[in-house]
Amino acid sequence: MTNPYFATIHGYLLDLGFDICHADEQEGVFVVDKPELAIKNLVIGCGEPLLILEQYLLDLPAPSLEVYQRLLQKNRDIIHGAFALDESGRKLIFRDTLQIDSLSLAELDACVNSLGLLLSEFADELIQFSKPLTA
Repeated sequence: MTNPYFATIHGYLLDLGFDICHADEQEGVFVVDKPELAIKNLVIGCGEPLLILEQYLLDLPAPSLEVYQRLLQKNRDIIHGAFALDESGRKLIFRDTLQIDSLSLAELDACVNSLGLLLSEFADELIQFSKPLTA
């Protein structure tokens, strides 16, 4: 069964200048890079009714109430998408979910630019979160 949105999303990714590292139409998955925005191994799940974007950011070796609070506060500033945690509560990811049947190139571009802006503006604090606490 072919994915009716796969070719469209593929075209959008090329139009936006992504390097497509992996594309699997059967699974409806892309893995893409955009080095100029510090995006590496962005996983894009393409299946009706949603397009899901997930970017692994870092491990949280010493998660704490303060770290989680700061991440939630920063979520308010993110234009598209949000911080999320995996099941372990230690892997920090950026995640965005878009309605695929009405998705436009401009909407996907806005989501990607939001991630790029987040990575550039919040990089120093993210790096601090990735460091283990020292006694």
